[in-house]
Amino acid sequence: MLAPAKLNLGLKVFARRPDGFHALESVFTTVALYDEVTVTLSDKKNICTVMCEGMVLPAENTITKAYKAFCVLTGMDCGCTVKVKKRIPAGGGLGGGSSDASSFLKSIDTLCGTQLTAQEFDTLCASVGSDVFFFMHALLSGARPFAALVGGRGEQIEPLVPRSDFCVLLVFPGVSVSTKEAYALLDDWMALHPPSHTAPAEVRSALQLQFMQPVEHWSFQNDFTAPVAAHHPRIQKALAVARECGAVYANMSGSGATVFGIFTQKKEALKAQTKMAGQWQTVLVV
Repeated sequence: MLAPAKLNLGLKVFARRPDGFHALESVFTTVALYDEVTVTLSDKKNICTVMCEGMVLPAENTITKAYKAFCVLTGMDCGCTVKVKKRIPAGGGLGGGSSDASSFLKSIDTLCGTQLTAQEFDTLCASVGSDVFFFMHALLSGARPFAALVGGRGEQIEPLVPRSDFCVLLVFPGVSVSTKEAYALLDDWMALHPPSHTAPAEVRSALQLQFMQPVEHWSFQNDFTAPVAAHHPRIQKALAVARECGAVYANMSGSGATVFGIFTQKKEALKAQTKMAGQWQTVLVV
């Protein structure tokens, strides 16, 4: 199964909640960069073996967490082998691990015939990670691309009519930013720069209105960009280069470190990619 990457076109993060999570409001969209996740059942009960091509995964990862949650919810004890071919970089803010987990859950549900409901899938997503909700809703919708307003800790998904009138040049700055590091940097930043007290509903409405505007008028903000880029100058440089090369809008995705440039014409994106060749690793997705 193909597991897509995502972009956060805009991302507002609110103060830490009593449960330890930050509430957020964001516009997510999938893009055509994919990991490949292949799941097969095995006769080794209660064992999930994960093999990853292109990356060394920790013993506990999003897929093993998803497997444990699936077994607890369903009472199943079927063993499985998962092969992952990585193309989405880790620590890039593109949601690769979360996307892999959602694809695994959809696959094992099909293989085991458990016929989970959308609500049951959401229960599993909550046990794995905040971004998994979005990817699961994308899978269940069958839409490519899939776009949505995302709120709460990630569980509030409001689908949007996806846009197909732009292409994206992904720029990889050569640094990796963990979610834990990004939130620590953001918390320090927010202590020095207290955020506005705009209600989440107002932020969500503004994000939706902006998403409907012509892409050359986009001015989304990502609350992670300033603190993370200040700590990693390569990110700041990549943003500047994307804009210098003609992107009508550029930002960092999620908690970083991937930078993306939005172009209205593929030929302009290709021209920008050529300019960056040799100094920056890039991928053009359309």
